[in-house]
Amino acid sequence: MNKPVNILICEDDYLTLKALEHTLKHAGYSIMLAKDGKEARELLSRGNIQVLLTDIHVPYFSGLELIRYVREELNSPIPVLVLSRVGLEDTIMHAFELGANDYITKPFNPGDLLLRLKKMMSQEK
Repeated sequence: MNKPVNILICEDDYLTLKALEHTLKHAGYSIMLAKDGKEARELLSRGNIQVLLTDIHVPYFSGLELIRYVREELNSPIPVLVLSRVGLEDTIMHAFELGANDYITKPFNPGDLLLRLKKMMSQEK
């Protein structure tokens, strides 16, 4: 039996965080939760995260700062998916320039999220 993929969700909105947790656990993923960028950095530094799913606007360290941390400080190739209400082209482009693998604007379709995660994971193999 395959070990579940460890996904770190960094989201400061409680309802969104719980909805993501429920959706991803139901799909068989192992979930770690961070309500802000500081918690996310601590969990990422442990090295057992396989996917980062982050909002842009989270306290302490933004989602963009987390992408930079993953790519530059940790030098990690883990997939990064941004899930945010910020749909501005400049912000989206900046996220991709920093190393995000995908970007979904809220509100989101859970099925779409699961398909994108599955695609990102298959590209990593």
